[in-house]
Amino acid sequence: MSVLIFAGIIARIPSDIRQAIATYTPAQLPAYIGFIVVAILVIAGVVIINEGQRNIPIAYAKRIRGRRMYGGFSTHLPLRVNQAGVIPIIFALSIMLFPGMIAKFLSAVPNQFIAKGAQVVGGIFDNQLIYMIVYFVLVVVFTFFYTAVTFDPKAIAENVQKQGGFVPGIRPGENTASFFYHILNRITLVGALFLGVIAVLPAVLTMASGIQALSIGGTAVLIVVSVVLETMKQVESQLVMRDYEGF
Repeated sequence: MSVLIFAGIIARIPSDIRQAIATYTPAQLPAYIGFIVVAILVIAGVVIINEGQRNIPIAYAKRIRGRRMYGGFSTHLPLRVNQAGVIPIIFALSIMLFPGMIAKFLSAVPNQFIAKGAQVVGGIFDNQLIYMIVYFVLVVVFTFFYTAVTFDPKAIAENVQKQGGFVPGIRPGENTASFFYHILNRITLVGALFLGVIAVLPAVLTMASGIQALSIGGTAVLIVVSVVLETMKQVESQLVMRDYEGF
């Protein structure tokens, strides 16, 4: 499914380029140069955030069962900066569509009070600045919500303790869970703010440049970068497996 979405996004690039060329004027050259610079920075930022993770060291004590010794090794628990991916942006965008749709529907009802209220709500969400602020806040909130649903630090701490593992310098149990919560909240904040910026970036660029043809779809960039990185990892793993099979 991701590959199909990726193909659809890539297929739209030539038409977007043609539209940008068709509407280009020499006076817009600084805006186009700025757009290219921002596009490169956005792609680099998405790669860094998408691949960024905090590795929490996990140590396992030595245990002797019969004549065999178990444990005595160290590993790490990876906490990704962007645990939620593009899901928060999709959720927030879905929520943002409802007020406008409902306002347009209710503005045509005979009741003047309801129609007037619907027009006021529609006018509020037609305001680009208010729309971007609400959109940004929703993306941040949904990022924390989705991360909390998909990653339970307390359950992870209990599993680590049951397997005889511990975080060096942290007592097993509740203290480890609190430590996981603390680290997770810090890195999730970075990921949430970045997703919020990516979500409102197209509108900001359009307002700053005044050119409708210049826009970077945050969700599209995230999907494209994620698919490319995942494809590269799969190719590398296949090459490694092929090297092993050659022996």
